[in-house]
Amino acid sequence: MSYTTIMNTLLLILCFIPIVWSDDDQFMIPADKSQLESWFETTVGNASSFQKVINVRVDGSGDFKTVTDAINSIPSGNKERVVVSIGPGNYTEKITIGKDKPFITLLGDPNNMPVLVFNGTAKTYGTIDSATLIADAANFYCVNLKVVNSAPRPDGVREGAQAVAVRVGGDASAFYNCRFYGYQDTVCDYRGRHFFKDCYIEGTIDFIFGRGKSIYLNSEIHVIPGDRIAYITAQQRSNDEEATGYVFVHCSVTGSGQTAFLGRAWYPYARVVFANSFLSDVVNPQGWSNNKDPSNNRTVFFGEFKNEGPGSNFEGRVTFAKQLKEEEAKPFISLDFINSSSWLMPPPKL
Repeated sequence: MSYTTIMNTLLLILCFIPIVWSDDDQFMIPADKSQLESWFETTVGNASSFQKVINVRVDGSGDFKTVTDAINSIPSGNKERVVVSIGPGNYTEKITIGKDKPFITLLGDPNNMPVLVFNGTAKTYGTIDSATLIADAANFYCVNLKVVNSAPRPDGVREGAQAVAVRVGGDASAFYNCRFYGYQDTVCDYRGRHFFKDCYIEGTIDFIFGRGKSIYLNSEIHVIPGDRIAYITAQQRSNDEEATGYVFVHCSVTGSGQTAFLGRAWYPYARVVFANSFLSDVVNPQGWSNNKDPSNNRTVFFGEFKNEGPGSNFEGRVTFAKQLKEEEAKPFISLDFINSSSWLMPPPKL
C-alpha cells in the first residue's frame, strides 16, 4: 500500500472520530444569556427533593414561628441537608447559623417571598456582626428570600451607621433568587466560595465587600441614588497568592448619574471582574478607584470583558483597569473559578 493511500485512509478514519471536549468546557458560562438556563440545568442539574423539612410559619401553623427557633432545633454537627421552609410574612429577628450547623437551606416561596428583617448597625454590633442573616456554616443555601437591614441610611454624621443585610462566611454556599436590601455594606461576602444566581443587591458604599471567592450570575446590582460617590465592591484580597475575588457575569448594574465605581482597592490586591454585563450610566467613566493610594495601581486586578451599556465605555477608564482578552477572561467566566463541581447544587424543591 502506497504512502498516499495510507494517509488518505487515516484522514478518512479521523473524520469519523468524535471530538471530545475538555471537561472544563462544560463549566464555561455561555456568552449568550438566552442559553443560561439550559446550560445551568445541564451543568449543575435540576432541583432536587429533600426529606428533612422544618416548617416555619409566622402565624404559628408550622413547626416553629421564628427562623431562629428552627435553626436552634437542628443539632450541632448536622450531616444531612435540612430544608427550613419559611412561609410568607415578615420575620423580625437577627438570625445566626453557626459553623457547627452545615447543610442548611432556607427556602421561601418565589411568588410570596418571606422577609427577614432587622436593624443592626456597626455602632451596636460591629460592622460584620450587624447582619440580619449571618451564615457561617458550610454548604448553606438561601432560596427565594428577601433579607433586609432596616437601619437608617448613613448620613456621614452618625457614627457606626454601616448596616449589613447578610454575612456569608461558610464555604460552598449558594443564593438563588434572593433580594438584599441595605445601604452601606449590604452584602458581606466574608470568606469562602459562594454562588449568587438571579439575585438583587442594592446599596450605596462598599455594598458588596469582604474576602470571598464568588460568582454573581444573572443578578441586578442596583446603586441607590443620592450619594456623591458610590462604590459597588470593596474586595479584601491582601496578597498575590490569595485565591479570592468577585466575578459578575451577565449582571445588570443599574442606577443613574455616573456616581458609582465598580470597585475600590480596599485592600491592595483586590480582584474584581465584570463580564458580559450591562453597565448603565450610573458607572463613573473612570470605572475603578485605587482608594487614593497610587501604589495600589500596580497590585489590583480590576478587569472588564465584553460588557455593554453606556457605563461600559473603556475610553475614560483609569490606567490600572484591564480590558481582558478572551484567554485572560476564561478563568473567571467559568464555574471552575469556585470549583463548583465538588459542591454546587441546584435549588431544592419540596
